[in-house]
Amino acid sequence: MTAQVLAWALKQLDERHKVVLATVLTTSGSVPGKTGARLAMSGEGLQWRGTVGGAGLEHRVLQRCKDLLESAEKPEAELLTYGLNKGAKGYEVTPLDSLCGGRVTIALEVMIPVPHVLIMGGGHCGEAIAGLLDRMAWPYSVHDTREHFSSIELYPRAAECITSSVSELMASENENTLNRFSDILLLGHDWSEDQERLLSLLGIFNDAGHQLDGSEAPRVGVIGSRSKWQSFEQQALGEGIPQNLLDQVICPIGINIGAESPEEIAVAVVAQILSAHKGVLPDQPTWRQRS
Repeated sequence: MTAQVLAWALKQLDERHKVVLATVLTTSGSVPGKTGARLAMSGEGLQWRGTVGGAGLEHRVLQRCKDLLESAEKPEAELLTYGLNKGAKGYEVTPLDSLCGGRVTIALEVMIPVPHVLIMGGGHCGEAIAGLLDRMAWPYSVHDTREHFSSIELYPRAAECITSSVSELMASENENTLNRFSDILLLGHDWSEDQERLLSLLGIFNDAGHQLDGSEAPRVGVIGSRSKWQSFEQQALGEGIPQNLLDQVICPIGINIGAESPEEIAVAVVAQILSAHKGVLPDQPTWRQRS
């Protein structure tokens, strides 16, 4: 049972769903669940697998798992100790209306999926970013219209290496498939390719009504100057993309550290993704927010 629960939890994480894992750590007296019993709940529809013993104890644990999954606060581990008798007393013991009479301590661990980055443009910056993602042990995929810049030889650790035109790639994707990514970075060598990528992505997410927050839909970032973004924005507005959706796009990408080289840009970009992943957003507005 434990192996099945852990395998299911890992599958949920691979599909980018937050998971709470409940584990029975210690028991004394008569209790319904033995040490090592596990239960996991996913943020996807609040599905769950496994058991920590059933009855009122399990009901309490499931409710706490649900609360943790729905909380906007930074996830933390918890220890809960229950006395399985409504008259149970003791330090930090929660009494339950039960006749078992025992005592059980359960650990709750909130697990969030690691970022999965789609690098759209496998040139110098894409290669530098991939190198840092390798060190972080984060999955990433690479797309380029040029075979040499999206090859398995150049990106041996990539989860996916995709060589196709932008239109062919976007025709094969939708809001559900794109949600396998936490972040989509537009790093193309040709501004027209990045513009096509951006318009296609925003069209998909606009139809779905999703927020580009890394949860409902991937965060979308564009490398480039003010003039490049203004041109993209004008084209997008002309094609019916709403301003509020454009305002969610990150441009320029990366924390402002004065980065110039591909390696420095990679540090700035990965740091920005890490801060969003950890929920610790730096107070550094982009030039679009400053103006």
